[in-house]
Amino acid sequence: MARDYYGVLGVSREATDAEIKKAYRQLAMQSHPDRNPGDKDAEERFKEANEAYAVLSDPDRRAHFDRFGTAGPGAGPGFGDAGFGSLFEDIFENFFSGAPRGRRSRAVQGEDLQYELKLALEEAAAGIDTKIQIPRLEACEACGGGGVEAGSRLETCGLCHGRGEVRRSHGFLTVAQPCPKCQGSGQLNTHPCAQCRGEGRRRAERLLAVKIPPGVEDGMQLRLSGEGSGGLRGGPPGDLYVLLRIREHDLFVRDGADLHCDVPVSFPQLALGAELVVPVLNGTTTLRIPAGSQPHAILRLRGKGMPRLRQRGHGDACYRLVLEVPHTLNEPQREALAAFESAGRSARGPLTAAFLERMKKLLG
Repeated sequence: MARDYYGVLGVSREATDAEIKKAYRQLAMQSHPDRNPGDKDAEERFKEANEAYAVLSDPDRRAHFDRFGTAGPGAGPGFGDAGFGSLFEDIFENFFSGAPRGRRSRAVQGEDLQYELKLALEEAAAGIDTKIQIPRLEACEACGGGGVEAGSRLETCGLCHGRGEVRRSHGFLTVAQPCPKCQGSGQLNTHPCAQCRGEGRRRAERLLAVKIPPGVEDGMQLRLSGEGSGGLRGGPPGDLYVLLRIREHDLFVRDGADLHCDVPVSFPQLALGAELVVPVLNGTTTLRIPAGSQPHAILRLRGKGMPRLRQRGHGDACYRLVLEVPHTLNEPQREALAAFESAGRSARGPLTAAFLERMKKLLG
């Protein structure tokens, strides 16, 4: 009596071809001998699954099984069905690192490189054209990047005969794997270039021109395509990433496109108003302090900040008024301040008046 192939795959008799295929795939992946070394039960389940799918995936064999309960002529774990072979190949390619069939390309893309470029704030504002010296690997001139000595050529691998893969049998199962001798390339370099030792590239230094646009910020990167290390055995080069670092400024702190600066001022300048000479990038300008300005007030000069990257206009220059109290006073200063305090006792400011009012409420 033949096995119940539907029961082996865990599907109903009304299962579609897609459901049968999915069930077989799952069962075969679970019970494959390579995943269960030494497990006889798993090996037996694997064989049963193969036999069940070989019957149920064939319309004539399935019809015969449904009618008579037997597999019919040609039953057993065969591989005559083209669809079965395609599914089988698709399932088990995952067991061997997804190795591609056929010859592998010898060429390998070069590594990406990073270069750190430090800029002054003024340079970041104006944008500059500069040059940088890059150490990298470049294609060997002696062999043209191929890695083979001049006058020689690559030889066909004797183990895989140029196919790039070898086939190994696991019982009735045959699986293709990358050739261990040529690493899947199908060719051997028996006469490597003496200059680059067969790698196809050598160390070199290259002077590159770099254009920095106005308004760049700290931490930004510029990508120079194809300016990284050269590829292995004729492969394409990698890219160069220029990492921008903006040096700390002596006066300004940057916030996006705005520049912030602390300006020390005296009490008379805040009270009476004043005009001060203040710094801007690459120069100075005049800042007007309105009379009655308070400590830590921020005054803005529009458009005196950093240019906006890839946009029109500039940010602002922002000046915070920092009250500087003298540590010592001469006699005329002391007398003048005493007279000012005496004259202002009856005319308290709004902050002082509000503070005294809150104290009265608190103390009853």
